[in-house]
Amino acid sequence: MTIYFTEEHEWLNVEGDTATVGITIHAAEQLGDIVFIELKEPGDSFTKGDDMGVIESVKAASEIYAPVTGEIIEANSALVDNPSAVNEDPEGSAWLYKMKVSDAGQLAGLMDADAYKASIE
Repeated sequence: MTIYFTEEHEWLNVEGDTATVGITIHAAEQLGDIVFIELKEPGDSFTKGDDMGVIESVKAASEIYAPVTGEIIEANSALVDNPSAVNEDPEGSAWLYKMKVSDAGQLAGLMDADAYKASIE
């Protein structure tokens, strides 16, 4: 299990060719109270950087971007009914997607926890 971070404030927990994807604690704090989440469906495929959904808060709306190329195998549909769960546990139970990673080489371009922490300081 390896955890990566993106410049778009997403995290990936990678096990084998499956990545669990969510937004970081920093992103959740910056957004404030989350009131709406739009998630794509399992089976949808994305290229790194593609729009994969939307998170809206009382402050702003923010796109969710594909951190790597792959296919959604599961969406955390509980968040659609309870979007504020992202504020409570953004790097845990409030994950957004599980994806099958198509190009593991793209992981090398992502940050580890120390590099991400430095990028937001």
